[in-house]
This record gives sequence, structure tokens and C-alpha cells, in this order.
Amino acid sequence: MLVVLALAQLGLTGLGIDVIRNHVLRGSSPVHWPFGWTPTNWSPLGQVALIAGTILGLALIHAALRFRAAITVSNLVLRIVVQLRTEVYDKLQRLSFRFFDANQSGSIINRVAGDVQAVRMFIDGVIIQVLTVTLSLAVYLAYMLSVHVPLTFACLATTPLLWWASVRFSRTVRPAYLRSSELIDRLVLVLSENIQGVPVVKGFGREQLEIEKFTTANRAARDQMHWIFGRISIFQPVMGLLTQINMVVLLAYGGWLVINGQIALGGGLFVFANLLAQFANQISQVTNIANSIQASLTGAERVFEILDAPLEVENPVQSKQPAKSLGTVRFENVSFGYRPEMAVIDEINLDVRPGQCVAVVGATGAGKTTLLSLIPRFYDALAGRVLVDGVDVRDWDLDRLRRSVGLVFQESFLFSNTVASNIAFGQPDASFEQIQRAARIAAADEFICNLPEGYNTVIGEHGCNLSGGQRQRLAIARAILLEPPILILDDALASIDPGTEHEILAAMEAAMRGRTTFVIAHRLSTLRRADMVVVLDHGQIVQRGTHQQLLHGEGHYLASARLQAADAGLAMPAA
Repeated sequence: MLVVLALAQLGLTGLGIDVIRNHVLRGSSPVHWPFGWTPTNWSPLGQVALIAGTILGLALIHAALRFRAAITVSNLVLRIVVQLRTEVYDKLQRLSFRFFDANQSGSIINRVAGDVQAVRMFIDGVIIQVLTVTLSLAVYLAYMLSVHVPLTFACLATTPLLWWASVRFSRTVRPAYLRSSELIDRLVLVLSENIQGVPVVKGFGREQLEIEKFTTANRAARDQMHWIFGRISIFQPVMGLLTQINMVVLLAYGGWLVINGQIALGGGLFVFANLLAQFANQISQVTNIANSIQASLTGAERVFEILDAPLEVENPVQSKQPAKSLGTVRFENVSFGYRPEMAVIDEINLDVRPGQCVAVVGATGAGKTTLLSLIPRFYDALAGRVLVDGVDVRDWDLDRLRRSVGLVFQESFLFSNTVASNIAFGQPDASFEQIQRAARIAAADEFICNLPEGYNTVIGEHGCNLSGGQRQRLAIARAILLEPPILILDDALASIDPGTEHEILAAMEAAMRGRTTFVIAHRLSTLRRADMVVVLDHGQIVQRGTHQQLLHGEGHYLASARLQAADAGLAMPAA
């Protein structure tokens, strides 16, 4: 509709020129009014005024429709972008740990925050522009053919060259845009790591080197965009030159037709010239469209890599689990590797009864954390089965399984929220009494009450205004609040001083009673409390038994205990 209105305004302008020319040059060719109607009783001034008034009316309608179209398109694009960003974030919540292991945080952040905007560019700068250009060129071409067919083909002879240049440009710049996105990922990662690691940077006096590192990444991204802009700078003038050739043809051939009376000056040559100008403008949009296609497709491809990523850990179609979870855990010939050809866990067999406390020890890289991460299905075993209360974890409802397992990670993560909200993260509807009870069990209530606003104190990003031990105690309280039948402490007491560790362990004994607990620990004070100690080495169980039993047999456990005793100045019994 907008194209038709614009064309009507242009045709009426040419008609006005012909009316004036016919009045000034007596005996010139008659004016051809549209629809076969001729205002014979109107004076030339009245005819021009009628044409001008009609043009003004059409211009007002055109402006109103453009405003409405712009609002409609903007609302549509924003709605699609918001929905897409929500879907990407939703998919990220459901992807397995393996996806996050394989993709850097800078790349993921850039895809959600930046590449989603590429979809907006594709809708607004490609789809809508292609429709506009296609409809405009079709209407212009139809009108030009109705005026003079040979002149139309002569003026549009360069169109195949324009198409060839556009295709060649697109094929050239697409790999460059993909490389540009990768360099932006690198830039975001450098920035993110520097912000998160600022204590390390300042502690080692690496500020200048980090500035140079960021500058190098920034310049690499800039140089890549310079290369792309260089190709655009070549492409646009070439397209402009080809369209100007059309105008030269029009002046030569079209002027000859006017002189010989085959087409009118206003309704023919003038309108033709303006249509060619509009045609050139639309062709120039092809340059922007070709550029936008490659930029937006590259970003959209990276977004849909997330949306199309397989969900390696999914809810079963028909879940089954016991009515009440008791906390029995069994590993049956379990093997697992982050890469199939490299096993981290190899044929593990282990039975844990409800209420038992199992300590898992071993050297760094022995597979302790990996083994326990199979219980809440952060990963699925490549071979064998992990059973909770006699049911394969792959048959459990995933949400219920994970809410049955309380987790305290080696590096406690806290959100920028109040202390109470962090403790109640897994159970937002918990009462204040429940929150305080969990904090007391974790020996956190005393320091919380000494905070400026107690449980309503807002914790800084990652808990930056708390000590390592305080953060860990809040993480323990967060796990206890769920009252899960299974509790996993992944070296959770590593950041806590021995005195506080004693307080937490003494307070947690009541909480651990009747609850199956897995503890990754190295301190003898913690290992003594375990009902069973499992020693891992290169993904296999090499020793198992109680603390006292393992002290009376040679192996990794006795060697580690002797080292700790020597550091503490204590005597150890001989094997």
C-alpha cells in the first residue's frame, strides 16, 4: 500500500508537469489523465491545484500508514526477541553440565546478550527489507513496463550484474562475521575473568599485563570488523556505479523517445527518471540486506546452536520413584568419562545404607567429585547403574531426585540477595524459624546476627563481603534447609578453620542422623566420624573400611594420615 501511494504521488507529479508544459507550450501533445477522466472545464491553475491537493492528501495518508507500520514492526520484533531470549535462557537451565564444560562463559553470555539481537536484525533488516524491496521493485517494474517496454529493459540491463555482485559479497563476508563473533566471545571472556579474578590480578600486580591482554583482544575484534567494512566500502560504490549507468541509458534513449513524441515528458521521462532513482535506492538497500544477512545469520546460527543442543540428561517419559525416599544409594559397575575414550570412573561398586556417613578420599583427580555428581544426575553413567532407593536415577523425576539430594560444593556460590533468601534458595516458602534452624545447625546463626541487618543483610556479588568460612556455612545451611534424605558435602569444610569445623560437625551430627551423607574430605577430624571411608585412585576403589580399619593397613589412607599427624606433631600407630 505504501509503495502504491508513493507511486501515485510520483505519477501525479508527472501529470502536473505535463499540465504546465501543455499550457506553456501551445500545441504540445495532450495530457493523459488517469482513469480516462479529463477536467475540460477547469483552468490550468485549477488543474494544477487539484493535482497538488491530491498529492498532499496522499502524502498525509502515506505518513500515517508509515507511522502505523513502524509501530507494528517494532512491537513484533521486540516481542520475538524477548521470547527468543527467554527460550534461550530456559534451554540453558535444562542443558547438562557437559554443555557448560564445552563452552566458555564468555561465549554463552555473548550469545544470550548479543547474538539474540542478530535475530532482531534478521527480522527488521532482512525479512522486512526483502519484502519491501521485492514489492517496490515489482510495482516499479510493472509501471515502467506500462510506460515503455524497450526503455524499461534498456535501463535495467545491469540488474544481472547487481545480483552477481550481491551473491559474491555474501559468500565472502559470512566467514568473516563468524570469526568476528568468536573474537567478541574472547573479548567478553577476558573482561569477565578479569572482573571475577580482580583480587588475584591486583595481588600479583598484573594490572598492566591484563590491560595489554584486553587491548590485544579488543584490537583483534576491531581489525576483523575493519576487514568487513573494507569489503562493504568496495561493494557499495560498485553497486552505485551500476545503478548510475541506468540513468545514463535513460537520458540517452529516453530523451530520444521524448523528442520523437513517443513518450510524454512529465508522465513518461520524469516519472521514469524518478522510478530509476527509487530503483537505485532499493538496489542500495540490497547492499545493506546482503550485509545484514551475513551478520544476522551468523548470530542466529550461534543462538540456535543453544536451542538445538541435545538435552543429554532428560526427564523420563514415565518416571518412577518410591513414595518416600530413604537414602539408599548403590553403584553397580559404574563407569564414566567426560570423553568416552578416557574413563574418570571405572567399574565402581558401592552399597550405602540409609543413614550411613561415607567419606570419599583420594588424590586430586582421583574422581571423587565426578563419582558423587552421578547421584543427582549431573551426568549419566556411560556404563552400569546408579540406584537411589532401588530405582535407577535415570527413571526418577529429575526435579524430585535433585530435591532429594542436598549439595554443598567445594566453591560455595551465593547470589546477590539477602542472607535469608540465599539459605531458602531451594525452598523459597520456608519460614523464618526453618531458616534460622538450618543456620544454627550450620553454625552460621551467630555471625549472621552480627551482620548490619541480620538475616535481611544483602550479600554482595558471589558473597564478596563475607569470609570463605562464612560463605561455606551459608551453603551448608542452604542444603540442610531442604531436609534431604541424601546429603553431599564436596570438601565443604575446606575453607573453615578447625574450631569452626568442630562446631559445624558437632551441630550437624543431629542433622545427619537418619540421613545418608557423602563427605569428600581430607582432615582426619572429619574422616573419624564416617561410618565408611572409600579411597579412590585413578577412578577405582582401592580401599574401603572404617577409619580405624584403614589405619591398620598399608596404602594411600595410612600414608595421608601419617602426613597429617606429622604436621600436627602427633604420633601414629604402626601398620
